[in-house]
Amino acid sequence: MAKTNPFEFLQQVREEGSKVTWPTRRETMISTVMVFIMVAIAAVFFLAVDAVLHRGVQWLLGIAG
Repeated sequence: MAKTNPFEFLQQVREEGSKVTWPTRRETMISTVMVFIMVAIAAVFFLAVDAVLHRGVQWLLGIAG
């Protein structure tokens, strides 16, 4: 593979960066809100699963003890 000098490399990076379709402010905000909603749903789900498993282990230990 041929080596490129730093100046050519920066030019190539700049060209590739100009090809990127950047999201709009609105799209970024919608995506951010959706991420927070999904995090909240996952947190509630794992809280519920943890509570059920906790009760199950307490029940099993209560039977065994």
